[in-house]
Amino acid sequence: MSGSPPQAVVRLEEVGKTFSSGTVALQGLDLAVGRHEFLSLLGPSGCGKSTALRLIAGLGEPTSGRIVWPEGRARNEVGFVFQEPTLMPWATVLDNVHLPLRLAGRSRRSVEDDLLEALAMVGLAGFERAYPRELSGGMKMRVSIARALVTRPKLLLMDEPFAALDEITRLRLNNDLLALWQKQGWTVVFVTHSVYESVYLSSRIAVMAARPGRITATLDIDAPYPRDEAFRTSQVYNQHCRIVSKALHEAMGE
Repeated sequence: MSGSPPQAVVRLEEVGKTFSSGTVALQGLDLAVGRHEFLSLLGPSGCGKSTALRLIAGLGEPTSGRIVWPEGRARNEVGFVFQEPTLMPWATVLDNVHLPLRLAGRSRRSVEDDLLEALAMVGLAGFERAYPRELSGGMKMRVSIARALVTRPKLLLMDEPFAALDEITRLRLNNDLLALWQKQGWTVVFVTHSVYESVYLSSRIAVMAARPGRITATLDIDAPYPRDEAFRTSQVYNQHCRIVSKALHEAMGE
């Protein structure tokens, strides 16, 4: 088990969230997200992972506790990638990626270089004029990631972005995401219910229990980057998977 990381980008302190229906989604949740770390929130469906992520994003307010940004928070410093690509079907790839900058009042012409750079980062150079209906599931998710990256965020929040994809596409996007994270120096908070995905991607994993949602363990994944297929089949990887799986089962009361 690990403690709080140094140089926290954001801290959740005794955060609780109760919805109007009376459902207690989170209670007493403490979490510090360290600068440049890749942190996964791991837990079963309904444990409040997505709720916690949305609170960090500012897409809701905690019922109790507080969210602290030690160095302040600018609007464009946080990018969010949802479970579904949520693309505008009538718009081209370029126009979909332009959306957050357009909402900020910046014309497409003035930011075209930024749009092209974001698409190149996710391997979609040459698809600027394509429409979502012409893209595979993995390519749609790449567009969604590019849209989150075009504002040049320091903190990237990802809510189970690869859960609906086939295994081959998911593994490829895992690798591409890690390469981008290392190159760009972001901080990433990644929601998943997959032990294997969390161990492969993360420098640290926060395990959550449900009803009410809270963190029961934080585990460091002490393995060097870059990680590749050799890591996936290594004894170190399997050992981490066993430890994380045990912590998850304990969190679920099994």
